[in-house]
Amino acid sequence: QIFNQHNAEALNLEQAFYRMAQTEPNLDHDVSWLLLPSYWAKMVVALISFLCFANSYDGDFVFDDSEAIINNKRKGKSSLVHLKYISHLKLLKTICDILLNFLTEKEKSLFHSPFLWQMYVKSSAAGLKNSLRATSPSDNCSLQSPKTSTDVGVHPCPSLPLEKQAVAGIVGRADLLCALFFLLSFLGYCKAFRESKYKEGHTFSVFWVLVSVILGAIAMLCKEQGITILGLNAVFDALVINKINLLELIQKLLHKDKSLENAGLLRKGLLFRITLLMSGGVSILYIRWRIMGTGPPAFTDVDNPASFADSLFVRVINYNYYYSLNAWLLLCPWWLCFDWSMGCIPLIKSVSDWRIIALAALWFCLIGLICQALCSEDSHKRRILTLGLGFLIIPFLPASNLFFRVGFVIAERVIYLPSIGYCILFTYGFSVLSKQAKKKKILAVAVLGILLINVMRCALRSSQWRSEEQLFRSALSVCPLNAKVHYNVGKNLADKGNQSAAIKYYREAVRLNPKYVHAMNNLGNILKERNELHEAEELLSLAVQIQPDFAAAWMNLGIVQNSLRRFEEAEQSYWTAIKHRKKYPDCYYNLGRLYADLNRHIDALNAWRNATVLKPEHSLAWNNMIILLDNTGNLAQAEAVGREALELIPNDHSLMFSLANVLGKSQKYKESEALFLKAIKANPNAASYHGNLAVLYHRWGNLDLAKKHYEVSLKLDPMAPGTKENYNLLRRKLEQLQKKGG
Repeated sequence: QIFNQHNAEALNLEQAFYRMAQTEPNLDHDVSWLLLPSYWAKMVVALISFLCFANSYDGDFVFDDSEAIINNKRKGKSSLVHLKYISHLKLLKTICDILLNFLTEKEKSLFHSPFLWQMYVKSSAAGLKNSLRATSPSDNCSLQSPKTSTDVGVHPCPSLPLEKQAVAGIVGRADLLCALFFLLSFLGYCKAFRESKYKEGHTFSVFWVLVSVILGAIAMLCKEQGITILGLNAVFDALVINKINLLELIQKLLHKDKSLENAGLLRKGLLFRITLLMSGGVSILYIRWRIMGTGPPAFTDVDNPASFADSLFVRVINYNYYYSLNAWLLLCPWWLCFDWSMGCIPLIKSVSDWRIIALAALWFCLIGLICQALCSEDSHKRRILTLGLGFLIIPFLPASNLFFRVGFVIAERVIYLPSIGYCILFTYGFSVLSKQAKKKKILAVAVLGILLINVMRCALRSSQWRSEEQLFRSALSVCPLNAKVHYNVGKNLADKGNQSAAIKYYREAVRLNPKYVHAMNNLGNILKERNELHEAEELLSLAVQIQPDFAAAWMNLGIVQNSLRRFEEAEQSYWTAIKHRKKYPDCYYNLGRLYADLNRHIDALNAWRNATVLKPEHSLAWNNMIILLDNTGNLAQAEAVGREALELIPNDHSLMFSLANVLGKSQKYKESEALFLKAIKANPNAASYHGNLAVLYHRWGNLDLAKKHYEVSLKLDPMAPGTKENYNLLRRKLEQLQKKGG
């Protein structure tokens, strides 16, 4: 009897889901402009995606890509071989995404690779409709294929330019993969109700719930934000599938009503599914804790100024202002910046600040939508608004500063997932407007105009991500008060050799943020190279005073002090740098140069040896050891060090040159000649290489070849020291030989 009762409950729930699917309004009729066949709609999506993002596929490695790929010290040698091909991964990504779109089944229209779902899935309320319909299990009806693709030409996606940071960069692949598995997890949870077997009263598939949890774990491995899918699934289950009325539930809890089962909280399987989701989430977090530990990253007040404010009022007001700015970027992604820290957004410190209006507008809209989602008598509206708000709010929670401090003010990549919910709400709003509008053609033109404008803006933003210069300069007009923007522009100019312009931007960065030690360090370096040593020393001294553990600034200060011939201070600065960074080969190298200037040869050799132990490919340290041993007459040791160095760095022509000099002095002419020729082949325009080879031939008695290489050396550098004198000696000797022969 109990078994029959369970089956009756399952059947009733099944019939309820079936009725929900059959009575679902069709948004294709609400927004009936430009309906396209599925195949053509997919082609339109692919074309629009290509227009938006294609022009950045072969761009440079910019911003985070530079550090993660080019300057990544952990990359293996094999990665260097294929480095030049990595940029083409962006084109391959586009092609694969389009292919995946056509290979997926029609019933899985939400299953799209990240590059295409942003316009194909998020732009469609019809796709939302069918994802809800997919939660309605029935043995008596076949699920109809979604009509998502028919609305592609109708629903604009204003957040497209905002998503450029996640799409353009290789590092942004984490956001794309997270979004992919996030949506797969959601689809898996929906499938749990489509694939149920209805045995012993079960109305869902435990297998697919577990699959959803696993996919959520994979999403989190791609990006921590991915774990929020478990919360979204729980909200979706409770409010959409089980249609729990939160207001009614709260009232019953307050009045200790015993009829909670009628409110839906104890409906068959809901608590069990929520328990599975919670257990999965706790397990994922525990595994992450075991692997990575619990220590939070160290952030500073310039990264997130509001989180360091002493006043709770200031923190709360500014957090909410950040939320409103994120919402505005979703609505109007026109002012975009690669970094929003360091004074880009001044703090709100009093209620008289006019920006408080933005907070009021945000919460007015959110509260209105939440009330409609919870209280509306229209079940269709409640479901769409609930899912839209869920996708909008829940993935954003890790970046909200509510649970822990984050290291940014605004991060455009963080809004990548929430933009799904925004587009659901945006589309639904247009569908409602379309039903009420009398002149639908005008509204259609307006929607297509918005789409066109944002596609153009996205293409422009895509071109800005092609190079660091364009990206950094584009931020100057958006965040002129951001010291980091000026710093990055200056660094880019310095890397290109434009030191004068770089100084201007570095000075502005220091002016905007007087404690910006990295800008001081880089500016000090340039001034040092321009022999403006006293100002360089002032800047570097200030940098280490502000940040005493700044090892690079201590080393650069030591270099300046060495140039000013204040050797004791320089030595102390070098050792302070090594104290704060134990493995610092460049500092050991500079310390060795200091000891060599002081004729402390043993100390110099030890310092350079430490540099090569820490960094075996440190060519300068090897070279200096060879040269010092050569100059002090230790030819055997110099030869041994040179051979050791060439085993580690076999293609370094400067090491070949140094060892060839040692071998020539040891009268190993044949081996010395081979190394000289090999070095010249690698660097044929080095005058000293030709000049020293000529000296070798001169000593060896091969005068014709000596004359030839003396002339090549003088042609490359007419002022080469000693070469002209040696050449004149050779000419006189050749003249004497000719006279004797005559």
